[in-house]
This record gives sequence, structure tokens and C-alpha cells, in this order.
Amino acid sequence: MLGSSRLFQNQLLRWYRLHRRELPWRAALGAHPDPYYVLISEAMLQQTQVATVIPYFLRFIKTFPTLADLAAADQQQVLHLWQGLGYYSRAGNLRLAAQKVLADFGGRIPQTVPELLTLPGVGRYTAGAVASLAFGQRTPILDGNVVRVICRLDAIQDDTTSASVRSKLWIRAEELLPTADLGDFNSALMELGATVCLPRRPACDICPVRAHCQAHATGIQERLPARAARKARPVERRWIIGIAHAGRFLIEQRPAKGRWASLWQFITLLAVDTPTARIISSATGLRLGRVRSLGSFTHNLTHRRYEFQVYRCEATGDVANVSPRVWVSAAELAKYPLPQPHLHVAQMLQNGP
Repeated sequence: MLGSSRLFQNQLLRWYRLHRRELPWRAALGAHPDPYYVLISEAMLQQTQVATVIPYFLRFIKTFPTLADLAAADQQQVLHLWQGLGYYSRAGNLRLAAQKVLADFGGRIPQTVPELLTLPGVGRYTAGAVASLAFGQRTPILDGNVVRVICRLDAIQDDTTSASVRSKLWIRAEELLPTADLGDFNSALMELGATVCLPRRPACDICPVRAHCQAHATGIQERLPARAARKARPVERRWIIGIAHAGRFLIEQRPAKGRWASLWQFITLLAVDTPTARIISSATGLRLGRVRSLGSFTHNLTHRRYEFQVYRCEATGDVANVSPRVWVSAAELAKYPLPQPHLHVAQMLQNGP
């Protein structure tokens, strides 16, 4: 970084106080936000844009205004509020973290990083965010925005996914911390990365700390942080079958662990070739009529890609509920938390032949 740390800190804080976004989880300048709000918002913001998170946060806080409310919540209700936000383990962990705070910390979210790290789903970044933003603790944070800012300030050209480089970035983030206004400073670093020091086409002409940036001085800011070669994502093919009977569809609950844990889905099978009533009957124990195709779509996750083929068929004979499967109407379906692909399938089934 070019120039003095003190000048950098003062310029960044001055800019933040003038230009920061008003977000529902932030407190007024000079005040610490509610630690519960910080915990919820930081969990939601992982891998998710602010604009997407705001309505989810507002609905979540309206439903669970306090940590005690969240701790007492039904898991399915929590997952339903999270529906569409993705990374559903975050929702389950928040509920478990609330329960642990009540059991082990007297209902008060702990203030230190070591204590925060004992909460389910809380890693080093979230612990640092809660400790510094809500309690003014002198601890660094390192999200994607802060990584990008530091890499450009110091012209770091190494692979940021490397454990050794990541460790150095944590050290550098701590070195940049001032002696006061720690929550505002960490928020300012994240705000700078989110609104000015963008991944592509950074707005260097309006950057308040441009004079301190080694990458800008040498014209390499758009090449940083260095991006490792992206690995090809494996493709997984699935059939999704909307089995209908008397205006209802059969859905099943996913296992308590793994992707989309404890959410509900339409009957889903590994895709082999073309599904037939015999194949689906064998998997479900139901007697079925003709199987009709409704189309296909893809769904991309960070480390894999799904190709879904959607079908519909009618069940005949005995259709009693068999746990973990239940028959639901379209109105009842809205009460069950579904992964994003199955929300799309629900629309296909309602609009299809």
C-alpha cells in the first residue's frame, strides 16, 4: 500500500460516513448495530448480493424479531423463510446458534471471536464481523470484497485461494485496523469493495483511497485478485416426476444432512434413459399411468451443474401417504420449503398439460 496507514484509515472512514448505504441491519453512525441483526445479515450475505438479501432479512426479522424467537422456531418455518436464498445449511445453523446462545450464554450473543466460533455455522469471518461491527472488538474480517481491496492496495498477484496467501491476507487485514472506530472501518472496507472497488471495471476515478493503491499506480487493478483456473463442474442428471392424483401432487422430504437438507421436493430419481411408468412405479410403489414430458432445465451450483428432466404422470389405486412422502394440493405446497429447482418445477406442473 502506498502512503501512511493513518491517512488511509482517515480517508476511508470519511468517505464511508458520507457515502455508506442505508441497510436495515446497520445502526446510525457512531452506534453499534444489534448483534442479532449482524449475525442474521452476515449469514445471509455469504455468497449472496445485498439487493437479494434485504427483503429476506426484513421478512426474517419480522417473523423472528429476537434471538429467543428464532431459537423456539420450527425448523420448517425457518427453511421456508429462507426459500430461494440458497445455501440452506445457513438457516439451520442460525437456528442452532440461537439455541446455543440461550443455553450457554444466557441469551446474549458472545462478544469475542473465540466464543463466537463455538456457535454452529459461525466461521472466522462471521465471528470477526459480529465482534467488530456489533461490539467494537479489534478483530479483522476478510470477505470477498475485503480480499479484493487488499489485493489491489498491495498489488498482491498470488492465488488468493491458497491457504498461505489467505493467511497473509488475514494478517494484512489486521494490520490495516485503526485503534478506534473498528466496526465502521471494517464496514468501510466491505463497502468500498461492494460499491467502488468492483470485480470488473472498478470505479477508480471516485475511489477515496486511490492514492494508496499500488495496483492502480501500475495499471493492473482489473487483473487482481488473480483468478485460479476454474475447474470443470461435474454434470449430474436427474428426473423430476410430478405424480398427480385428484388435484394433488406427491412430494418427499430430503434427508436431514447434505444438499437442500430437510427441504421438500417432487419425486426425484437418477436419470438413466427415458422414464417409464414401470420404472417410476418400482421406485415409488405406486401404480401409474402414461408418463408425459414437460421439458428440461439446468441449475448451476458452485461446484456442480444439474440437468433436470421434468415429467408428469397420474397415480391410480392406493395413494396413501408413506413417510417421508405426502400428497399436497397447490395451495398446501406453498407451505413447504422447496429448493429453487423444485419451485421452478411447481410452476411447470401448474402450467403444463
